Amino acid sequence: MRSRSYDSDLTPPWKKRQPVPEVPADPGLVVEEITTGYCGAVIRTEKTAEGPTVTLEDRFGKHRVFPMEPRGFLLEGRTVTLVGPQRPSGGARAGSGDAAAPRRTASGSLAVPGARARVARAGRIYVEGRHDAELVEKVWGDDLRIEGVVVEYLEGVDDLPAVVREFDPGPDARLGVLVDHLVPGSKESRIAAEVTGDHVLVVGHPYIDIWEAVKPSSVGIDAWPRVPHGQDWKTGVCRALGWPENTGAAWQRILGRVRTYRDLEPALLGRVEQLIDHVTVGFS
Repeated sequence: MRSRSYDSDLTPPWKKRQPVPEVPADPGLVVEEITTGYCGAVIRTEKTAEGPTVTLEDRFGKHRVFPMEPRGFLLEGRTVTLVGPQRPSGGARAGSGDAAAPRRTASGSLAVPGARARVARAGRIYVEGRHDAELVEKVWGDDLRIEGVVVEYLEGVDDLPAVVREFDPGPDARLGVLVDHLVPGSKESRIAAEVTGDHVLVVGHPYIDIWEAVKPSSVGIDAWPRVPHGQDWKTGVCRALGWPENTGAAWQRILGRVRTYRDLEPALLGRVEQLIDHVTVGFS
């Protein structure tokens, strides 16, 4: 009589954990840590006494270190196990069908391949000037087009109450405003308090001008110069740095050094993200 051979593992098939792919933790790969939901790009991996770790950088430039545990991360919504990198930064990702790592927009968001610009929504984001609008467009333009959000600029914060009255914001037409140098007790803060409401969000950054929200290191300087009170700030910056006193040309020089959100100060990044979230609430 022929004997039968049985598997020593008596766990029903439907209860067995299915294997997950192993993905090299190549620099730039964007993953989500399962237990915390923290999403970021791989910066580096290290071997420690407790085991291998991976450092992730989020869109605000913050770093967190996680153990490279089995089934510990999500890649494009799928559970994966991160393993040691197999290529230098910038190459194609190995071990996943030779697919390229997910592309990110300049703001750090995952790019949506083939996405078309959405028809403009009623909601708007206003900024104080043309330079502000150009910077927001350069870093967040892809995100804004997908959401159908238009950025416009004010000639000055003094015009804001009239702009809000004319805009007539509501649940389907929310308004977000980015104000320069919004500090307690300032004229800007008083105007912001006057117009803020359920459908109007006014946020600001602490910088005198949007130029200062670009990291000095990205521009190739040690720090932004201190300009004496009463002097035009932009002209004073050009003088202090030895640049021609042409503020338009100086701005193009600065803007040209901005590639991604990493070139901007966190105090600006968080405020713009707030505005986008505010005006897109309820969008489908």
